[in-house]
Amino acid sequence: MPLTKSNANRLVADMGGTNTRLALFDPLANELRSLSHYINRDYAQPEDIIGAWLNALREPRPTACCLAVAAPPFGDQVTMLNIDWSFSCREMAEHFEFSALRCINDFEANAHALPHLADHDLTTLHCGKRSASGKLATIGAGTGLGGATLTLIGGAPIAGASEPGYMGLTAATDVELELFRYLLRQYGEIYAELLLSGPGLQRLYQSLADIQGKNLPLLAPEAISARALTGQCELCTLTLNTFCALLGSISGDYVLANGAYGGLYLAGGVLPDMIPFLQNSTFVQRFQNKGKMRDHLADVPLYSITSAVTGLLGAAHAPL
Repeated sequence: MPLTKSNANRLVADMGGTNTRLALFDPLANELRSLSHYINRDYAQPEDIIGAWLNALREPRPTACCLAVAAPPFGDQVTMLNIDWSFSCREMAEHFEFSALRCINDFEANAHALPHLADHDLTTLHCGKRSASGKLATIGAGTGLGGATLTLIGGAPIAGASEPGYMGLTAATDVELELFRYLLRQYGEIYAELLLSGPGLQRLYQSLADIQGKNLPLLAPEAISARALTGQCELCTLTLNTFCALLGSISGDYVLANGAYGGLYLAGGVLPDMIPFLQNSTFVQRFQNKGKMRDHLADVPLYSITSAVTGLLGAAHAPL
């Protein structure tokens, strides 16, 4: 039977800078099966992970594959930014005998997933005014800060990947001004991913500690979030407040730059742990505080994605 979107199982993968998830997508049952999680540092190349997953698969091997990869725009050769991995899509397809293989940016996959997310996959941060036709955007913090948009043209989804992690940040409070002066001496520029990512949250915490003259051990991102949520650490609370505010600012800039007024969806591995804090932070205010465009941004619905398989879902539904 010819390979088509409707009848072919496909291997789907979500390859970030730290973790890789693989699954088998069955379009007839509309389900993901054989879901497995891998730590990237345990493998030399992504081919090793795919090989391990295929060897463990207890049903016929798929002949189609879609990989969602944390990498900037690419052709056949994919080079990832936050891990020393590089591979050829053509050579990978030949190696594993895939008759169809497509590689897409990981946030392009998140964008393709947006129409397929259920209500229980989302937490509403701001209701706004939902639109059936507006361009959608997703942005999120993990190992880096990624983003993409989704537009429906004639009913067909068109995803556009981008790199918001390297957009410039703007200070809007006295704390942020002092923080930026401190960081400029070390880095020469303040781009979003420097602070709005897992490593960025740690850098933000450590920088604020240095500014306050505190010699503190480095905390993991989840520990910073947990201590801020319980209110047991004043510095962690300040760190997370600053993180949420800056994330709101860059998210508003991203929506304006892309004209994505249909809705913004926050993704990424760092955010699920801080959703209750995010809801009570200045995130929404900072998202909307964009001069004469404030009223337009107030109409944009804002969500946080809580699903752990968004990238896989997008890879499952992206056209091959």
